[in-house]
Amino acid sequence: MKTIGLIGGMSWESTVTYYQIINETVNKQLGGLHSAKILLYSVDFSEIEECQSKGLWDKSAEILADAAGRLEKAGADFIVICTNTMHKVAPKIQKMIGIPILHIAEATSEALKEDHIAKAALLGTKYTMTEDFYKDIIQSAGIDVIIPGGDDIELINHVI
Repeated sequence: MKTIGLIGGMSWESTVTYYQIINETVNKQLGGLHSAKILLYSVDFSEIEECQSKGLWDKSAEILADAAGRLEKAGADFIVICTNTMHKVAPKIQKMIGIPILHIAEATSEALKEDHIAKAALLGTKYTMTEDFYKDIIQSAGIDVIIPGGDDIELINHVI
């Protein structure tokens, strides 16, 4: 079994969901008392959100690359970022580490294709909905992406 390096804390609530689903999946596949081998680095979301709101994406990439590097040194075989939005900086993080980052948009695209879904709504933070880092990957898989309009984007972002 490989060791998963989770970068969490963005928010801790979403990190719980990743942890739970990964362990439920491993247990379902292997049975018995099996659970996933996971290393978790939880960042302070306040720092990340400040970077987001100020457009300091390079600084946020440095914070997450530090977390990824620590997970790599601790023995993680690959990295999962426990949030959609911070995949915006995944390519920068990837350049700073020697293990792969599993990109959520690639996994989403694969799941949509397996279910023969040709059109999907993309809901997330305003960054996820309005910037290309997520949408382009799904579209490159041949799936149409629908994104809400202006006021709806702000409402969804606020709810998240």
